[in-house]
Amino acid sequence: MEFDNSFEVPLPPAEAWKVLLDIERIAPCMPGAELTEVMGDNAYKGKIGVRLGPVALTFAGTVKFDEIDNVQHTAKVSAQGTDAKGRGGANASSTFRLEPSGSGSKVLVHTNLTLSGSVAQYGRGVGIIQATATQIMNQFAKCLKDKLAQEPPAAAAPAAPTASAAAPAAPAPPVVPSSPSIVPTSTAAPSLPRPAPAPPPPVAAKPISGFSLMGKVLWAWLTGLFKRS
Repeated sequence: MEFDNSFEVPLPPAEAWKVLLDIERIAPCMPGAELTEVMGDNAYKGKIGVRLGPVALTFAGTVKFDEIDNVQHTAKVSAQGTDAKGRGGANASSTFRLEPSGSGSKVLVHTNLTLSGSVAQYGRGVGIIQATATQIMNQFAKCLKDKLAQEPPAAAAPAAPTASAAAPAAPAPPVVPSSPSIVPTSTAAPSLPRPAPAPPPPVAAKPISGFSLMGKVLWAWLTGLFKRS
């Protein structure tokens, strides 16, 4: 089965592209996902928990970037996983690309998914698969936006000294004390400003709720039914 999803990132394409290719950085934002190993050659091992209707599934497998075009901002990704309880597996190939959207970027994802074993029976309806993918993408996009908002901006470069600041100051004339007594100056060290507190770490995205997902699938089915009548 094939389906499309999209989400937006509050960064221009050149910056958003670097973020999306940093798998270790964005993996905690994927609902129910856990990155377990970086294999090299743009390949990763991990696991993800999802719900297809009332059934909770946990897939463990690999994800690999097959093609990356840094100029056109497009990539092809393949993934395969098997259910932890031996109820089947999933194979997916996805292409995603970035395009400008206002002051940020829009990420468009096209996925071709194949399910096998009893897992295929749980997700045989295209509607429930589409609803699951949409909800995952929405949660991922929200978490990613929150994560980017918490990161401090790049430090600004120091300003160049002005001509008056660059020129050495003229030496002050010596001060002759009016009396032989000398008053010592204070040698206390100036107080240093306290460093700004570090931003709190982003909270990992929560797994998809089965009840909310079933409600959205039912609403989408009823809406389509009324449109056809």
